[in-house]
Amino acid sequence: MTRDAYYRGDGVPRGDTALPEPPPWRTFPRSSAAGVFRPPAGLTEAVNAALALRRPLLITGGPGTGKSTVIEQVAAELALGPVLLWHITSRSNLADALYRYDALGRIHAHRLQQEKARSGVDAGVDDVAAFLTLGPLGTALLPSDRPRALLIDEIDKADLDLPGDLLDVLERGEFHITELMREEQHTARVRTWKSDVRHVVREGYVQCTEFPFIVMTSNGEQELPAPFLRRCVRYTMPKPTAALIRDVVRGHLGLEVGESGPTAELVDQFVRRVASGESVAVDQLLGTLHLLNGHTRSQGTERERLIALLMKDLSGA
Repeated sequence: MTRDAYYRGDGVPRGDTALPEPPPWRTFPRSSAAGVFRPPAGLTEAVNAALALRRPLLITGGPGTGKSTVIEQVAAELALGPVLLWHITSRSNLADALYRYDALGRIHAHRLQQEKARSGVDAGVDDVAAFLTLGPLGTALLPSDRPRALLIDEIDKADLDLPGDLLDVLERGEFHITELMREEQHTARVRTWKSDVRHVVREGYVQCTEFPFIVMTSNGEQELPAPFLRRCVRYTMPKPTAALIRDVVRGHLGLEVGESGPTAELVDQFVRRVASGESVAVDQLLGTLHLLNGHTRSQGTERERLIALLMKDLSGA
């Protein structure tokens, strides 16, 4: 075996075994890939059109093609601040993306206030805003001097009604917080998404002053309704070329890929597999090259087994 075996399967403790350095994209806290992302042809035009028209950008493509990295690069280049993330599942709904109201928490707090009042202790004020938290979309729509960046990841995994529910909010750039309006709370300081920062909301009404830069990604697993598509700038990630993949490998691994040799052969094989319709991702290739070109290089049969292990078609088991 030419590669170091960190785990050997013999049950012998080896607490002094030094583990390898992780790949650059698997270090934590996670660092942005904005500096090494290579936009394919036509993507910069699509981004600029979405920015100019104040429309969401819908990017369709296979897994691992860099769809979600686009917004990180745009946000970094244009100083739009941290990217807000709304990851879509079949249970996602518009209400939670706008804001969440902790009704049970408020009931519990109200009971504690009643107990304090009976004991003669100052119970404080019942503030509904303390139990409200804006979601990623709600935070993106807050008034600001510059657009915020919002990633709506895998929109095609949503319930069929969600794209339609989004239409009005994305057209108007506004929403209401029902709980504040119901209690006629004229001014409230509401917590923003994944932050202790609070923002003043007046009359329960949120209206953006700069429409956020929104990127929505799709794996093409579900057709989206025409009224929704009409309100987006759409871009489909092209099939990768050998030249583009060489650039990606150079950016992520600092590895120069020539026109021939084992690494070039693996890159060409990857491009051919994608072109033929197989579902293999760029990060699979990067991980494979990271191991194959590490400080202890795999050769012969071990190399082939490693490639087969890491480069499996994603559409299979």
